[in-house]
Amino acid sequence: MEKIQKNDGQWQRELTPEQYRILREKGTERPFTGQYAETTEPGTYRCAACGLELFASEAKFNAGCGWPSFYKPLEGEYVEEHADRSHGMVRTEVTCARCGGHLGHVFPDGPQPTGLRYCINSASLRLEKPGPDKK
Repeated sequence: MEKIQKNDGQWQRELTPEQYRILREKGTERPFTGQYAETTEPGTYRCAACGLELFASEAKFNAGCGWPSFYKPLEGEYVEEHADRSHGMVRTEVTCARCGGHLGHVFPDGPQPTGLRYCINSASLRLEKPGPDKK
């Protein structure tokens, strides 16, 4: 996959201040405040920074944690995982494989079939709803 490289000024011009804070500065939304925390609409969740398809609505579930949660990415190579030892915790950060944008974290407490919970910031996502010619 071809990586997208942009400088901070380019990202600041293309993203909202909240998207920039989360995607580029590794910020986090307050729980239950994000646009997609409770959404059940069908579609594909794309990276808000570069448009890469990340998660399918079929893999979304209500984890009750206040952030959109998915049990698997659309394709494993579309997200990257990194050790995150910030804020006195040990977690696994999830980033977009194409642009490196911070998406959230993955935890081993999700439903089957994977047992994983990808806890993702709404500001990192853009829901693309199916068009009239798509099922």
